[in-house]
Amino acid sequence: MREQTDNWSEIDTRVIKWLSAFLDAGSAEWEMPNREKGFYTAFQAVATYDTTIPDTDMIVDPPADPVAAVSTILESYPQSQWSEIIEAQMTALPGWTGFIRHRIENNTEWQTAYPITLTGYLAVRVILADALSISLDTASRPPQHLNPSDTGKENELASTPESIPEIETHPLQEIILTAWERTYREGLIEQITDTVSTESHEQTTDTPIGNETGSQTGSDSSSIRPDAQLVFCIDTRSEIIRRHIESTGRYETYGYAGFFGIPMRYRGYDDAVRIDACPPIVDAQHRISESSLIGETDKKENNRHNSQYERIRAVYDAGTDIIDALAANVTTAFNFVETTGGGYGVGLAVRTLFPQGVYDILTHIERQLPRTDVLSQPQLSTETEAVAEAEDVSECGHTNTVGSQSEDTLPYGLTHQERVEYAASAFELMGLETFSRVVGFIGHASQTANNPFGSSLDCGACAGNAGGPSARVLAQICNDDAVKTSLRDRGIDIPVDTVFIAGEHTTTTDKITLYTEAVPESHQSDITSLQADLSTAQKHAAADRAESLNGDTTTDAMQDIERRAADWAETRPEWGLAGNAGFVVGPRCLTDDIDLEGRVFLHSYDWQQDETGKAVESILSGPLIVTQWINTQYYFATVDTAVYGSGSKITQNPVGNIGIYQGNGGDLMRGLPIQSVRKNADNLYHQPIRLSTVVYAPVSKVTQALADLDSVTELLDNNWLSLTVIDPTRDNDVFHYVEDLRWLSHDDGYKNDTTAYISPKKNMTVSSSSDWVAYQQMDTTRRELLSWFRWSLLFSSIQRRTVQRDLSVWVCLSAQGSRRLGSLSLIVWVSPRVSFKCG
Repeated sequence: MREQTDNWSEIDTRVIKWLSAFLDAGSAEWEMPNREKGFYTAFQAVATYDTTIPDTDMIVDPPADPVAAVSTILESYPQSQWSEIIEAQMTALPGWTGFIRHRIENNTEWQTAYPITLTGYLAVRVILADALSISLDTASRPPQHLNPSDTGKENELASTPESIPEIETHPLQEIILTAWERTYREGLIEQITDTVSTESHEQTTDTPIGNETGSQTGSDSSSIRPDAQLVFCIDTRSEIIRRHIESTGRYETYGYAGFFGIPMRYRGYDDAVRIDACPPIVDAQHRISESSLIGETDKKENNRHNSQYERIRAVYDAGTDIIDALAANVTTAFNFVETTGGGYGVGLAVRTLFPQGVYDILTHIERQLPRTDVLSQPQLSTETEAVAEAEDVSECGHTNTVGSQSEDTLPYGLTHQERVEYAASAFELMGLETFSRVVGFIGHASQTANNPFGSSLDCGACAGNAGGPSARVLAQICNDDAVKTSLRDRGIDIPVDTVFIAGEHTTTTDKITLYTEAVPESHQSDITSLQADLSTAQKHAAADRAESLNGDTTTDAMQDIERRAADWAETRPEWGLAGNAGFVVGPRCLTDDIDLEGRVFLHSYDWQQDETGKAVESILSGPLIVTQWINTQYYFATVDTAVYGSGSKITQNPVGNIGIYQGNGGDLMRGLPIQSVRKNADNLYHQPIRLSTVVYAPVSKVTQALADLDSVTELLDNNWLSLTVIDPTRDNDVFHYVEDLRWLSHDDGYKNDTTAYISPKKNMTVSSSSDWVAYQQMDTTRRELLSWFRWSLLFSSIQRRTVQRDLSVWVCLSAQGSRRLGSLSLIVWVSPRVSFKCG
């Protein structure tokens, strides 16, 4: 009998190699053979050729059924150990296991074409263990494969059942974290309530806040139309540019989910694949593609641009195909490298030493090329979409590959009624009643180089994709005369001189590109003025951004952010959503005079237009959930980068267009890198505090909405975020959500030794909990304790151990699409169980 070892890393090394090859999503030039037969079968075919795997009976002649293979291996172990062995093997590489599960549950196109099962994965692991003479006995499990709860005294913070009471006797860390969060929340509420008080004095008692008829910015003359109204994503980075745009002229800005309420599967002009441009909690309902404007317009200029673009594209594609073929062909690869190595070396040196020059060159080239709206437009018609799709694929030379979702069964385009509903929902949800001459929907995207996390900087509401396409679709819908007529029947009267445009905000540089091809000559002066003011706002926002990135106010801000966008050695091209801490739902006048420092998600909402409460329910069930995901993603990546983050970017490598690992192999990393949350090794940039949500609406209306939202109340009841309501029907009194649809008055909760909960539905009261007693005790010493904020990280470690027991963590890694196939959206989805409370 062969001598057994306990070196489980030998199993991991080999299984990772073949998982990487099998799960590859389009990056490999030479694919693993037999992938269409499934992972277990494909592994059998290549295992005998792997010189690092001994040719044992199970390798040479394995059972056809993976279950039989597992059973055969486990027969040499006591049956009482089987469950532990299986669990240990399935959790040895949680990143890879989580990705496999994600692929299976979502039944992706790659999963359909190249299936993998958890049983097959388990069978490969135990077969490798048998071939390498590695014991599966969990008693001999190496330390690096132990869960925190398995380490006993080696980890004094481990969350075993015996240690839970001990954790509960250490309230200091919990109190400090709570104080930290409460300090931020109080400051935010104080700023908003001060604004509310000011606005209330300026308005008559018959016109409550949120019912502005002319300007959300509190203009003295409601009859004066703003120069333009711009609708941005609720993203925290939009807050900065919105503030600076409003300071340049009579502009109103609004916040709305970045997919603009249209759940679509979108394919851009000349793109090889479609993308789901909607948040993961929403299923795509429509299939929309862009098609060329040639033959659809009388503008000869458009036709000339299209023809020019097609010629350039054809030359570019041909050159790319030739280079790829030479580089990948076994007979030409070495000669190709020898011949072109010098040229590539020069290019590498230029990009490394002169990133600003590279940015200038790329910008110049971009300006020479026609904008997307000049070349094409989204096809919304349900009658012609299928034909346009087929022609687009044929003309562009694309074929229906696995990644292009050729078996798509979603309906083409949007019906008239669907267009009306999406437009009406947007206006009603934002409380937009009056319209300026120009109304813009501004999506957002990022611009970075050599960044596997590029999609994490794009629009989260668009599943890590650019938000420009969604903005273009809604603008096209709102410009439809038939849609405008139907909207008037619903009480939404859009003036005849109102033109809707789309745009895209590049968050790395704060540049806003407007798509204005459909703008009539009568509005060109409006667009020219708007573009000039957007450039001014960009410069001011760039100064804020540069200061947060390097702390140097003397640096040329524009030059600095442009360099970061093009520098492929830059580990912090922008901060993304780091720093996020709050979510405000209400009219812009609540926050337009406040510098929120890019830390707050802003969603426009007017409670007076929401008679049924459906609007606030939609916001709480959609945008609130997504913002909490984002907040949790940054929280865990900050407090435990090794487990819930992904370590340093410097030592990362992308694998197969599906994720990244550290070095040249290992587990798939499950979160953000250090550089996304820290200024340096010793100093945090992101403050790991839970999301503070503030809603400006009657507390009864919010309670009614929450009564039907179990997923939201579960998060609230278990303290994964806080919810505060400023009630305009009760003299703007402030109420904090406690649990079970009960609320605590802000003043009562902080002033009295004994507090009372209120329930708007039942008008019931109960005594305060020990948590709130702790809050009251903290009030006098809060500032002193906050200076010890590092203690909160210790609490977070305690919390994390408990989280590992009571949370289910999934990883969503979605390839972005044809524009940047190498970019990945890495989102940790955390679903708390009812039995666990954070804090």
